[in-house]
Amino acid sequence: MKLKGILFPVFLAVVGTVGGLNVSAEEMSATGIKPKNIIFMIGDGMGPNYLAAYRYFKHGDSVVDSVNATIFDEHWVGVAKTYPHDETIVTDSAASGTALSTGVKTYNGAVGVGTDQQSLATWFELAKREGKSTGLAVSSPVTHATPASFYAHQKKRNPQEPIADDFIDNKVNNQFVVDVAFGGGTDFFIRKDRDVVSELQKSGFNYIDDIEKLGTLTDMPVLGLFGAYGLPSAIERDTASLAKMTNTALRLLSKNEKGFVLMVEGSQIDWCGHANDIACAMAEMQDFENAVESVMAFAKNDGNTLVVITADHETGGLSISADEASIWKPSVIKRVHISAATLAKNMKVTDGSKEQIESAWSKHIYFNLQKKELDALVAAHSINEDAIAWVIKGVINTRSSTGWTTVKHTALDVPVMAFGVGSERFRGVMENTYIGQTLHALVKP
Repeated sequence: MKLKGILFPVFLAVVGTVGGLNVSAEEMSATGIKPKNIIFMIGDGMGPNYLAAYRYFKHGDSVVDSVNATIFDEHWVGVAKTYPHDETIVTDSAASGTALSTGVKTYNGAVGVGTDQQSLATWFELAKREGKSTGLAVSSPVTHATPASFYAHQKKRNPQEPIADDFIDNKVNNQFVVDVAFGGGTDFFIRKDRDVVSELQKSGFNYIDDIEKLGTLTDMPVLGLFGAYGLPSAIERDTASLAKMTNTALRLLSKNEKGFVLMVEGSQIDWCGHANDIACAMAEMQDFENAVESVMAFAKNDGNTLVVITADHETGGLSISADEASIWKPSVIKRVHISAATLAKNMKVTDGSKEQIESAWSKHIYFNLQKKELDALVAAHSINEDAIAWVIKGVINTRSSTGWTTVKHTALDVPVMAFGVGSERFRGVMENTYIGQTLHALVKP
């Protein structure tokens, strides 16, 4: 498939489909066939600018006539508004995650609760009431704001220890809300005050802490924690990690004849955006795309599955070109094979000499430093790791002509992609709560 001069395929043909009809999610879902299984994928921080950047990153510098579409382009059918229920306009992951999980707007920081701080019914809880299995696969801690919004109820997203407690304490019809969970967060589950993992095992949960043991799992419920906090950055690990967790979740969840719901999050796209690290962000996009490809293959083979993909918000205000030259150079980014944070750590433990700094650089970045760039890194070495990291990112962003407007979130609308049974319900411009409300309606009998 080729794109020719169209940044947002299909969208122009369907603008207003949701808003223009002025119907509720319940009305939209009351007719037509409902899917047996629903897979909901969230690219945390993944605004439309990330999709465009990733498309050109995959294609390369030379664009003369046309650009190959990504799997995101092939299923891009709408956009969602992300604002929270406060005066900021800019959401955080907790408020947006809650909107997507419950169909209700709330304040920044809220996890599964409304503006009155009372618990809201989550998508997972509703699915469990209908006899479906539930699962999540994320590269963040399982207790992070977005995944937490699907099973926990907390007035604040931090600290995360109470969210880990909710994982075991919150139940539906005396059943655990989550049947399959893969991600990070060991530090929040295994603590001096409470060992949640041990309690889960005593309650019948399988538990693994090595991602290479995913293939040994045969039964639900299961918890897999593969990092004290999150997984390592995708640029420094196997970019099939999220796909491996997703495939295992699909294999286990499919055993339920009543169907399942699964939430998959490319969590660290957001982290790279906060860091303004473009090479890191593109690696996370690749990790997420690999998971999307696995999900699409499952859905096409199954024939009774809906796939919905979106983002909770955009992070960093990513700009594809950032200077008067009006050019972007993805080939520069492709020569970077380490996150700026990790390279800064590697440089900090050296003696700070030009030779040592250059040696650390050349091990993972395959273009040479200019004299002024090297001098800046040597100067930053005498300050701290953060200073080194910002110089590293400055070099890469300048060389590739990548721009950022903030280290926080923005209020940009986010893309919506859909495929499979019921996908027509997600076309056009919509509230993020419409997505949550429709997911709810589709699991109701």
